Amino acid sequence: MTTPVVDGKASFALRGYNPDVLTCIANLSNDEVFTPPELANQMLDTVAEAWADAHDGASIWSDPDVTFLDPFTKSGVFLREITRRLTNGLAEQIPDLWKRVDHILTKQVYGIGITRLTALLARRSVYCSKDATGEHSVATSFDRDWGNIWFERTEHTWAGDKCAYCGASKRAYDRSGDLETHAYAFIHTTDIKKRLAHMFGADVQFDVIIGNPPYQLDDGGEGMSASPIYQLFVDQAIRLEPRFLSMIIPSRWMAGGKGLDSFRHRMFTDRQIRSLVDYPDASDVFGTGIRVKGGVCHFLRDESHTGSTQVTTVRGSHVSGPLERSLDEYDVFVRDVEAIQILQKVLKKGGPPVRDMFSGDFGFDTNFSEFHIENQPGDIAIQVNVGGMGHKRALRFISRDQVTKSIELVDKWKVFAPKAAGYGSQQVPDRVLGRPIVAGPGEVCTRTYRIISAFEDEAAALSFESYYLTKFFRFLVMLRKITQDAAAKVYSWVPQQKWDRLWTDADLYDMYDLNDDEIAYIESVIRPLESGTRSAEPSDA
Repeated sequence: MTTPVVDGKASFALRGYNPDVLTCIANLSNDEVFTPPELANQMLDTVAEAWADAHDGASIWSDPDVTFLDPFTKSGVFLREITRRLTNGLAEQIPDLWKRVDHILTKQVYGIGITRLTALLARRSVYCSKDATGEHSVATSFDRDWGNIWFERTEHTWAGDKCAYCGASKRAYDRSGDLETHAYAFIHTTDIKKRLAHMFGADVQFDVIIGNPPYQLDDGGEGMSASPIYQLFVDQAIRLEPRFLSMIIPSRWMAGGKGLDSFRHRMFTDRQIRSLVDYPDASDVFGTGIRVKGGVCHFLRDESHTGSTQVTTVRGSHVSGPLERSLDEYDVFVRDVEAIQILQKVLKKGGPPVRDMFSGDFGFDTNFSEFHIENQPGDIAIQVNVGGMGHKRALRFISRDQVTKSIELVDKWKVFAPKAAGYGSQQVPDRVLGRPIVAGPGEVCTRTYRIISAFEDEAAALSFESYYLTKFFRFLVMLRKITQDAAAKVYSWVPQQKWDRLWTDADLYDMYDLNDDEIAYIESVIRPLESGTRSAEPSDA
């Protein structure tokens, strides 16, 4: 093969272009997000620091035997940046640039494409050619066109209506040969070591596994039924027993997420997680065009580490930490270190939580439409949302015999709380919750709302509403509410009060002995929230 001509040490890595080509490509979707080069380098820095700590200050980039794997490469940014660092770090040991580059690309850097397109893109990023054996490739001794960036079409293994490995819906992903299956090879096996030996050779053992896995699979329900899969990649990578594992994944596992309970427990109890950097607003990482509910985080798992985790939370320009923490302090992860002392003060006083005040529902789905606009004799009122995605509140009317559940609550005073609020982006300051509705006798709601208790009279219901509207109340909810869903469990740390007064933040700050810094912190992260509609307002609100 003819040796390509390049100008400068790292031209092959596309570093000479302005802007960096990998900052200019559009993401495939919210679930297969390209990693910005800046973030990839931050993660590589944490790996390098951990390696130096374990090797008397030695540089990982000066070791010609260390191997790296990105098992779900998209743009190739991790492999490219690793190659660039190794090219500089190995200059003394392998003085000839071309021999050095060839050694790195054939012996140290490996990837698995998640689709045919991303495999070609990654090869172009790393080898300067989609064909690793082509005339423009900066690797000179490959005997296979894909080099060390593997991709072959993988099929799902159907067990009934679902894939036995990833849980993908057969209806959505049983596709023809001209469409991507999204059956990712890395997780579609029970013997990952054997699978990698088949790909790259039986003697390959990876020291560092790093990357940004696919986040979820939609079963065709327009995102409403999407199931997370990133945890499958984490678990599979751990089975390979690398020295270091670093991934960027959604943060939903910290407090909730569909089917993530066992994964959360494993992460909380894994004493080898050396560091965790959390971004409650994913736009701080990926820019404003990408929305990942609950934010994202990246972690470093170090096989030689045992103990607590260095936790950093980044909200825009505000950086909290790093602070040594145990991830299993509570049943969910408290993201901001400033919040822990406040929570401890609240929990110390004890008392039953607001979670216990939640009742059931009246049996009406969120899309219920069998109502009428005009109030007819014998009707009761129903709070609904109209206008599709606009979520416009409206008071409509139904006959009393349409109510099938919680009939005993119909003629009581109640408070309705929206079951979802915001997009789970954790922007600051945040309202956290939607506006409540104080509902009187003869009023019900759809499942768009959750029913909070039944109160003795209007004054008690208004007392609860005033508490709900405080920043103190919504701050405690925020600690558990990592996505837009406001399930009853997010109220588990909010203590009940006496419903004989209108509550203010000043009252609550004094009751729980919060100091000026703690008060300022709550005030900085929670926005004011106005009162909701009243049952006496039959017009759209």
